[in-house]
Amino acid sequence: MCAAKGAPPPTVTWALDDEPIPRDSGHRTNQYTMSDGTTVSHMNVTSPQIKDGGVYRCTARNSVGSAEYQARINVRGPPSIRAMKNITAVAGRDTFINCRVIGYPYYSIKWYKDSLLLPDNHRQVVFENGTLKLMDVQKGMDEGEYLCSVLIQPQLSISQSVHVTVKVPPLIQPFEFPPASIGQLLYIPCVVSSGDMPIHITWRKDGHVILSGSGVTIESKEFMSSLQISSVSLKHNGNYTCIASNDAATVSRERQLIVRVPPRFVVQPNNQDGIYGKAGVLNCSVDGYPPPKVMWKHAKGSGNPQQYHPIPLTGRIQILPNSSLLIRHVLEEDIGYYLCQASNGVGTDISKSMFLTVKIPAMITSHPNTTIAIKGQTKELNCTARGERPIIIRWEKGDTVIDPDRNMRYAITTKDNGDEVISTLKLKPADRGDSVFFSCHAINSYGEDRGLIQLTVQEPPDPPELEIREVKARSMNLRWTQRFDGNSIITGFDIEYKNKSDSWDFKQSTRNISPTINQANIVDLHPASVYSIRMYSFNKIGRSEPSKELTISTEEAAPDGPPMDVTLQPMTSQSIQVTWKAPKKELQNGVIRGYQIGYRENSPGSNGQYSIVEMKATGDSEVYTLDNLKKFAQYGVVVQAFNRAGTGPSSSEINATTLEDVPSQPPENVRAISITSDVAVISWSEPPRSTLNGVLKGYRVIFWSLYMDGEWGEMQNITTTRERVELRGMEKFTNYSVQVLAYTQAGDGVRSSVLYIQTKEDIPGPPAGIKAVPSSASSVVVSWLPPAKPNGIIRKYTIFCSSPGSGQPAPSEYETSPDQLFYRIAHLNRGQQYMLWVAAVTSAGRGNISEKVTIEPAGKAPAKIISFGGTVTTPWMKDVRLPCNSVGEPVPAIKWTKDSEDSAIPVTVDGHRLIQANGTLVLRSVKAEDSGYYTCTATNTWGFDTIIINLLVQVPPDQPRLTVSKTSASSITLAWIPGDNGGSSIRGFVLQYSVDNSEEWKDVFISSSERSFKLESLKCGTWYKVKLAAKNSVGAGRISEIIEAKTHGREPSFSKDQHLFTHINSTHARLNLQGWSSGGCPITAIVLEYRPKGNWVWQSLRTNSSSEVFLTELREATWYELRMKACNSAGCGNESAQFATLDYDGSTIPPIKSAQGEGDDVKKLFTIACPVILATLGVALLFIIRKKRKEKRLKRLRDAKSLAEMLISKNNRSFDTPVKGPPQGPRLHIDIPRVQLLIEDKEGIKQLGDDKATIPVTDTEFSQAVNPQSFCTGVSLHHPALIQNTGPLIDMSDIRPGTNPVSRKSVKSAHSTRNRYSSQWTLTKCQASTPARTLTSDWRTVGSQHGITVTESDSYSASLSQDTDKGRNSMVSTESASSTYEELARAYEHAKLEEQLQHAKFEITECFISDSSSDQMTTGTTDNADSMTSMSTPSEPGICRFTASPPKPQDSERGKSVAVPIPHRASKSDYCNLPLYAKSEAFFRKPGSEPCPVVPPREASIRGLARAYPAPARHLTLEPGAKPLGLPPPAPTATTLPQRTLPMPSTTSAAAAAPASSAAPAPAATEPPAAERGPTHSKVGGSRDSLLEMSTSGVGRSQKQGAGAYSKSYTLV
Repeated sequence: MCAAKGAPPPTVTWALDDEPIPRDSGHRTNQYTMSDGTTVSHMNVTSPQIKDGGVYRCTARNSVGSAEYQARINVRGPPSIRAMKNITAVAGRDTFINCRVIGYPYYSIKWYKDSLLLPDNHRQVVFENGTLKLMDVQKGMDEGEYLCSVLIQPQLSISQSVHVTVKVPPLIQPFEFPPASIGQLLYIPCVVSSGDMPIHITWRKDGHVILSGSGVTIESKEFMSSLQISSVSLKHNGNYTCIASNDAATVSRERQLIVRVPPRFVVQPNNQDGIYGKAGVLNCSVDGYPPPKVMWKHAKGSGNPQQYHPIPLTGRIQILPNSSLLIRHVLEEDIGYYLCQASNGVGTDISKSMFLTVKIPAMITSHPNTTIAIKGQTKELNCTARGERPIIIRWEKGDTVIDPDRNMRYAITTKDNGDEVISTLKLKPADRGDSVFFSCHAINSYGEDRGLIQLTVQEPPDPPELEIREVKARSMNLRWTQRFDGNSIITGFDIEYKNKSDSWDFKQSTRNISPTINQANIVDLHPASVYSIRMYSFNKIGRSEPSKELTISTEEAAPDGPPMDVTLQPMTSQSIQVTWKAPKKELQNGVIRGYQIGYRENSPGSNGQYSIVEMKATGDSEVYTLDNLKKFAQYGVVVQAFNRAGTGPSSSEINATTLEDVPSQPPENVRAISITSDVAVISWSEPPRSTLNGVLKGYRVIFWSLYMDGEWGEMQNITTTRERVELRGMEKFTNYSVQVLAYTQAGDGVRSSVLYIQTKEDIPGPPAGIKAVPSSASSVVVSWLPPAKPNGIIRKYTIFCSSPGSGQPAPSEYETSPDQLFYRIAHLNRGQQYMLWVAAVTSAGRGNISEKVTIEPAGKAPAKIISFGGTVTTPWMKDVRLPCNSVGEPVPAIKWTKDSEDSAIPVTVDGHRLIQANGTLVLRSVKAEDSGYYTCTATNTWGFDTIIINLLVQVPPDQPRLTVSKTSASSITLAWIPGDNGGSSIRGFVLQYSVDNSEEWKDVFISSSERSFKLESLKCGTWYKVKLAAKNSVGAGRISEIIEAKTHGREPSFSKDQHLFTHINSTHARLNLQGWSSGGCPITAIVLEYRPKGNWVWQSLRTNSSSEVFLTELREATWYELRMKACNSAGCGNESAQFATLDYDGSTIPPIKSAQGEGDDVKKLFTIACPVILATLGVALLFIIRKKRKEKRLKRLRDAKSLAEMLISKNNRSFDTPVKGPPQGPRLHIDIPRVQLLIEDKEGIKQLGDDKATIPVTDTEFSQAVNPQSFCTGVSLHHPALIQNTGPLIDMSDIRPGTNPVSRKSVKSAHSTRNRYSSQWTLTKCQASTPARTLTSDWRTVGSQHGITVTESDSYSASLSQDTDKGRNSMVSTESASSTYEELARAYEHAKLEEQLQHAKFEITECFISDSSSDQMTTGTTDNADSMTSMSTPSEPGICRFTASPPKPQDSERGKSVAVPIPHRASKSDYCNLPLYAKSEAFFRKPGSEPCPVVPPREASIRGLARAYPAPARHLTLEPGAKPLGLPPPAPTATTLPQRTLPMPSTTSAAAAAPASSAAPAPAATEPPAAERGPTHSKVGGSRDSLLEMSTSGVGRSQKQGAGAYSKSYTLV
């Protein structure tokens, strides 16, 4: 390795034994430069051989020089000597001879010359490495053969010889140049005395080769050369060099030739003028060799010079290099003769004289440097000048020449005064513009001079420039700048200020302000006032004009005065109205923004802390009502006004007491003791005083009886002031419920818990009825009813029998158990009359006897019923026994019938009805439809007897109608109207409420007499869901519509009028949090987050204070980001801001520029990447959600299918038994996964005709070109489905107290993304007439009006078991209750009454799953849409249909006798009356037939039905040509059915079953008038007000061809 360093970096080469190393595979070099500039080179020798040994030399070279280093490397092997080249040595120099030995080891290296071992003299040296050095080589002695001998073994040597040749360099004999003068001849020889030939000799002058010519001749011979100059001149001066060279070396010898020249003038001195004060040069220039020495002499005076004196050289007088004399400042004393003398020792000296004349230029000799003038006064300026005449004096002002002829304010006068000239400039008068430099210029032929005069014109100063630095509420900081001081020192300032509306006569002043001050604070100002400010400055001349008048407005300060005329007026038991007036105007200190009302309870035990509410100011007089106060409590109230700056003092505390209210707790320790069978004593103690809420007026005892059948007696009450009352006249042995309440002036308080008491037993009353019938010739049967008032537990019955004509004094007595209500008395005499009566017996004794009946045994025993008729009341779902015990011979036959409207329908025995052997009719699990009049007839050969039993089935009560009547910040007042009581008195209400986004419902139990309730202690500004259900003896009824209401209040917000930062320095910031408005709900927490701009980490600070907070440990001179979040129970409000801390010296910092750095690039990348990532995640999440929804829907569809199949398999009972009277609507509750299906049959069933309805239709009717019309009847099962991103069907956002929610058409709204739309299961039956001559049907229509079937459709509804909707804009559930399982089967059977469907199979016909919302399902659009019975692709997304269809007819003949029902509305043509599957047959299809027309609205159809059907009929014959009402007249040959129409369904998702009708509207020319068309809005199927409003139009929907027979579609969305 070889390392070298240099600049520039060197290049390294390698040599071995003075020979370049070849580049081959065995020798490799590499070179690199290190960081410190060192160049490193490596020589790598691969597989070293003997020849690779030797001396290695590395040489580093750059453009500056070279350096080398060498070292020997021995390679082991047989030694040898490399071939050596002959050497040429230079005589007199040193020579080295290297013996290049390779191989190792060897013993020694020796040198020989002429067989002599070297060294043999002092000039020879042999080194250890075998190098021979010859010093001062001599040609004769050192030239010859040299032998290098290497001893490689003790007796073996090797040798190599080299020849040394010695060359002798030339030797020049010394020569010199003799002194020479100009014009002489010169000969110089250059002789070489020794040296090897040939020798070459050349001449150089000053380093340049001399060529012959120009007077110079060179002659050269073998060892000599001469230089000849024919005429020597100055140009021949210089250094001459003779150079001799041969093969050995080049040598030279140099000498100088000097030529001497006497001095001579190049420029001679001449007489000249000098200008006083200016520089003057006396010219004199000489040359010669050696250079001449020049001397100047001076002789004063203008006459002949007497004696010259050498001129002393000073700083003012110097001799220039060219020998001229320089006088820097010519003076008058410099006048005279001057002599220039030169000499150089060659020849004689030379000299020349001259005369210098001094001229005086114009000069200013006297003038004032500065002077002062008073503005408006005359001022004179004088200037004196001297110099060569004539002299002109000119005056200038600044750079402008003053011309008195043009400016009359100036006058110039000039006069001579000896050798001086005096000029005067007069200013008449002096002005501010004269405060400049004036100059007087004196000019003559030899120069000019200027005198500067600084004139200062003094005057009163200019007014200062005033600026406002800071304005506070009661002070302001001023700063001013004095622009012009009047050229006089300012001595002071005056500041004047006044109210802007006042004159300056009422000013206030701050005087004699120090002139060293340029700012001031004005204090004691009035807040929120407008001031005018001006300023004066003073100097010794006088006072300035006033400054420019500034107008400022002081900031607002917290009001200094309290609100006035504060009064309190109790409004309710929990509210006090506070009225007051604004503070005095002069004390408001700004615009009153609002008020804080502090109130506290002054009752004993209160904490004395004020609660604060805030309100915005509305005017000079304010009113505020304090709510949610304690009842009948004294409160102290203070009011404070606040403006933008803060809160003022509070008013004096005023006390008021809330009004009385009803007691909030019932009396305590209520006890009841039964004294006798009709007397009980009730006692209690007073409620806690703190709960009376007023002055106790007395107590009220409420009691009512509870009968054995579950009914309640009349509610009674007794009022007393004592704590004990005696109840008299109570019913005997009767359970009573007792409650006690306290009341005040405000009304009744809370009732105590129900206390149960039973009066003691007494003797019973008489049996309620008795009858006796003969059973044979010697026996009679007597039967009776239990006493209406048993007054105890009946232990037995005693039957009395007496015969008035038998003479027996006492009647016979018979006893029976209390369970037996008849008795057979035998062994009587035929034809004799007997008197019978019965008495009941309790533990108190025998009761009153019944009526006495007279009977005599008879030979014939006609059928008689010993059971009693009457009214039987029972709760639903219980088994009821209707007894019909009979006697007679032969045994009577029993037949039960149930009365219909105009006929009696025999009671058939099935799983629901059972007639026992004794004639008792058993009804299992009775329902509302089982109510009615049942007749039992007993018949034998001798006669018959009947009884009628009126069965009343009690059901749960109907849903109440719930509304919101009033809301406050912590309460919601509800009102309701109860629904039908279900045949049993309502015993109370259950109110359930929960927070809108929670499913944790809380229950409140309310008395049956209440019709309103106030929910208290609610969260402020929170949405609540509320529902209500009534309870009777049967159970809880249907739940009301779920309504939503919001307590008053909103989330906090920050007022832009408030200043957020009240103080900022370099490390702290003070924040004013009073700008946060609570929104009516107390702020619970304020979270502050701040960070330096550009930083990622936020620092957090949490506070509950709403006044001030400090941010500490901030960085100085730094911009910060601040974000705030204030929260209350209604939510959180956000606000953000930016602020900058001050610099260390209190100065502000500039805004941050938008220059982007590395951090900004990262932010920008982050800003771009985040939305992309979020969008990608959103799409993926949406895809997953949609997939999950599809899976859930498919599961629900499978569940619904299973339910349908189960229902069909479980319910196959007949509907042959007619129902008399309006049946009660059954209700039921079925759990389908995630949905509760509630079905209610709202109207009864009526049968047209005895069995069939016969309609004659002719064959020709099918060839008429009349627009056919189809019809559908159906049952809709609604339920609210939870679908996201759909508009609300009912918008609850604008509920007002006391009103019901109003249905709206849904629109896709941006304010809610969590809404629902209604879905439904639809049980649909589409019918049409066929070409048969007689069409029959046993379809039973629903309801009637004047004997005409006018119902729209049977409406059912479903609701969620738990309202899981989180959105506020939710659809109100239309139905909600619990019922039996069987009713769902009944609903299905009602939909498939057609005989052909009894054996139909339910199956899924099609499914369409989609997640997108449909306007047709939610918005009530009138676009064409498929009906629920169409089997083509539906317009609604996410629909699966379960359809039951009869077998398709195999041939066209079946179509002639297809049984079809009488439609709910008459169709227009025969084709439209065809079943759908029949229309698909080629037999029925006619070319050119038009689609079925539009269905008119409901009202028109009712009127049409009233005309078409004048009276009810069991067999209806439809005459051809009957014109359908509400439609255009048909063609002349058309035969149509009387028009009966269905209501148009709304296009919301799954409205009631709709007819499939034409897509094309009727031509405009034939459209019926608007009056005939009727209104365009109708409601579906008798649903309640809360149901969706449906919108219909005259444009129908197209009937899809190829649909199945009339089908029952169960549609799930």
